[in-house]
Amino acid sequence: MESVKEIWERVLGELQLQVSKANYTTWLKNSCGISLQENIFVIGAPNAFVAEWLTKRLYSLIKKTLTQIIGRDIDVQFIVHNKEQVQSGSLAYANQTDGGTSTRVKIDRFNPRYNFNNFIIGDCNRLAYAATVEATENPGHTYNPLFIYSSTGQGKTHLLHAIGHRAVNNGLQVAYITAEQFTTEFVLAIKQKQIEDFRDKFRPARIFLFDDMQFISDKKQTLQCFFQIFNELHNNNCQIVITADHHPKDMALLSDKLKSHLEWGLIVSIQPPDFETRLSILHAKAEEMMILISDEVLRLLAERIWENIRQLEGALIYLSAKAKLSGMELTPQTVNRLLTSTANKQDERLITQKVADYFNLSIEELSGKRRDRKTALARQIAMYLMREEGNCSFAEIGKMLGNRNHATIIHGYKKITTEMTINSKLRRQISDITERIDLNKASRKKS
Repeated sequence: MESVKEIWERVLGELQLQVSKANYTTWLKNSCGISLQENIFVIGAPNAFVAEWLTKRLYSLIKKTLTQIIGRDIDVQFIVHNKEQVQSGSLAYANQTDGGTSTRVKIDRFNPRYNFNNFIIGDCNRLAYAATVEATENPGHTYNPLFIYSSTGQGKTHLLHAIGHRAVNNGLQVAYITAEQFTTEFVLAIKQKQIEDFRDKFRPARIFLFDDMQFISDKKQTLQCFFQIFNELHNNNCQIVITADHHPKDMALLSDKLKSHLEWGLIVSIQPPDFETRLSILHAKAEEMMILISDEVLRLLAERIWENIRQLEGALIYLSAKAKLSGMELTPQTVNRLLTSTANKQDERLITQKVADYFNLSIEELSGKRRDRKTALARQIAMYLMREEGNCSFAEIGKMLGNRNHATIIHGYKKITTEMTINSKLRRQISDITERIDLNKASRKKS
């Protein structure tokens, strides 16, 4: 029987044939297989940025390749894993380092690059930044809970990791977990009849960081467990900081009681960065990565890539890797040529994001296997809009929406086209989404 390491080496061999050399070198080369339990294959990435990029961009391809090699349906989870260290579970604890507590814990899941010192502040995120600093310095008193929401890639996770680093330096014990990891561990605890042990993990925390709450918004049992932990920690004056991609009132499946509790403290949003903030982020990132790149090229990137910070950083890394591997000089002309090929993809992502937001879904749910009525309708509307507004081919749409086949996309497109002629509610929904897309494009041009 093959080991996890051997399986992952086979997967990397397959992936090397399916992605570009630059993408393989930048994102996959330093990954490793960690474990295979309960049909979940855990993959280690060298830092949180790579783990997030793999989750957002290569999840479907990696899952498909793993399933083919192992011979059964496999889900995939990415974690931060340094080869010199041994990961001890999904929950990351941070403890004071002076030996003053009895529990030994690890802090390697706090990305060293995500701290307050390198968080670029602009009008889009000033309030969120100030609130997180205050909550870190005065935990449990000023803003508790602190709830931060924004669309994908605007810096929410950066702020959570920054809190973790600052709190550890202040001698506080911190627990950080993503909603997805929380769900995985909770389900395992149910199977093993160890719910109380699961809840015990969080009790010592002075600061509790919970990332991507929208992931559990439709999971009734998981939400109930979270609510119980939330109440216990809050009653113990533990500082709670939660991130999500929506305001609590826009998460229809959250109970009124939980929504009310989340409103006890401060709810703050992070908006997409304006041009000056985007340019500052690119300058800081180029300096951090020691990339020699002209201000003219950075300004071009800031003008062309506007949706979120993660895309900005990803574009800079991609261009740097492209230049390094090909010997190409990064001039405005060469960058323009490279970015032109990604412009349509940006519009595709905008359409799928706006459709997902409208139906209170994540991009993963929109492109995944869920077939409930709401998700199926949202998916078919995305097919229609990507064809009509994005001028995408049916093959391109299929690839964007979870590698669906050509016939499925045509069926979805035709169904919406036909239904619109007799369904006024559907026409209003599509009109509302189209208006949001147009407003976002107009905002992009202005910035």
